[in-house]
Amino acid sequence: MSKFFVTTPIYYVNDAPHIGHAYTTILADVLGRYHRAAGDEVFFLTGLDEHGQKVKQAAEKRGATPQAHCDDLVPRFLNLWKRLDIRYDDFVRTTQERHKKIVQLVLQKVHENGDIYTDEYEGWYSVAEERFITEAEYESGQFRDVKKLKEKNYFFKMSKYQHRLIEYIEQHPDFIRPEHRKNEMLGFLRQPLGDLCISRPKARMDWGIEIPFDRDYVTYVWFDALVNYISIPGYGSDEEKFKKWWPADVHLIGKDILTTHSIYWTTMLFSLGLPLPGTIFAHGWWLIGETKMSKSLGNVVNPLDLINTYGVDAVRYYLMREMVLGLDANFTPDSFIKCFNSDLANDFGNLLNRVSGLIQKNHGGKIPEPGAVTEHESLIQMNANVLPGSVKLLISQFKVQEALMETLLFVQSLNKYMEIQAPWKLAKTDMKAANRVLYTAAEGLRIATIMLAPVMPEKTAAVLSILGAEDTKPVWGQLRPGTPLKSHPPLFPRIEVEKA
Repeated sequence: MSKFFVTTPIYYVNDAPHIGHAYTTILADVLGRYHRAAGDEVFFLTGLDEHGQKVKQAAEKRGATPQAHCDDLVPRFLNLWKRLDIRYDDFVRTTQERHKKIVQLVLQKVHENGDIYTDEYEGWYSVAEERFITEAEYESGQFRDVKKLKEKNYFFKMSKYQHRLIEYIEQHPDFIRPEHRKNEMLGFLRQPLGDLCISRPKARMDWGIEIPFDRDYVTYVWFDALVNYISIPGYGSDEEKFKKWWPADVHLIGKDILTTHSIYWTTMLFSLGLPLPGTIFAHGWWLIGETKMSKSLGNVVNPLDLINTYGVDAVRYYLMREMVLGLDANFTPDSFIKCFNSDLANDFGNLLNRVSGLIQKNHGGKIPEPGAVTEHESLIQMNANVLPGSVKLLISQFKVQEALMETLLFVQSLNKYMEIQAPWKLAKTDMKAANRVLYTAAEGLRIATIMLAPVMPEKTAAVLSILGAEDTKPVWGQLRPGTPLKSHPPLFPRIEVEKA
């Protein structure tokens, strides 16, 4: 049995979860479900980053301790993931003891390896980004809440591993994806790489994990957060579990945190003597119009609003369908409604309604006998048998949108087959032919439904239940003639634009 270990970033607890968080987490869930369906053993890790200066400041504003502040905000994410039907295997909070002690273990090991030193540093510090920035970054004007700081800190010798990392990226073409992000990082690495400040003096900021070899300091929030990818699968605590799961197959991240993952994290792993993850995949941003979502602009889309109106599966489908992995995507209400009506109401939902309606009307509500097939049915069967392999290949290449397109094209071919064969007319003159057509359409629908299940688990489970095919596999011929169909409401009622 193969394994598949997928991670999301751990989201900042102060943020309200929005469509960007939902997208990454649904994507990880969809990949995990596809791999489970293919027989792989899956570990899907997500969670929250709870340390740092912004958390401390927000807690102080509320008159709460940082821990109480975090405890109060965590349910926003947990409840949303439940509503989105996210089935993670573990959920990490960086304030958990199981994580904190491994961060300290990692710091100790990196220190003992000679990769941490002290230095007095003077430079511009961005409170918003919680890091020192370069003079060029300061002059760009892109950083908020910047001040000049001079203090003694601990530094990680990131520059020591610069050339080794360049070689690794060049020798592993799938390590950073998509291709243009890999080239971006190689360009970055061909400039002198500085070392990474990995501490904050408690006198200035004490909300973090204490550095084990100097109690006057806490760990920089990014050094702490990245360690979650190894602390939870058992590094330093469960050798057998860690050996089973590490390295991760894919870190799914937004493009804005590519540098921290492909440079900070990889050099930390080099220092620890650990293998690097299989792929770091940086997806694009969800835009509103042509603008990135931002709390300050007030254009953040709340996934709960969409779920409450249109249902969880429609939201999951839209997010997977509309973004080509690696590129930006544009969210508009019009594009959501168009996708819903076209793919879900007209194609998938309409196929179920036609098949079940005709079987109820002309065939006693039971799956008919397939009978002797013609060339038309043979073509449908061939395409149905090819579909699972095509989808599996596309998913292995992280081409979720193309996998959905492939499945929808098959659904569309079934609708076209129904239009051409017209089983409602055949039922008047040739019942065996009508049986053959409806069995073929129903069986094709069953296989398409199974292939859509990782994206729309709720609705596809309902369709398989209607067909009496809950435990079947995507192999032709498993739909049993004589099985009574269950009555059902419309799967995806069309959205009337005026009402929407």
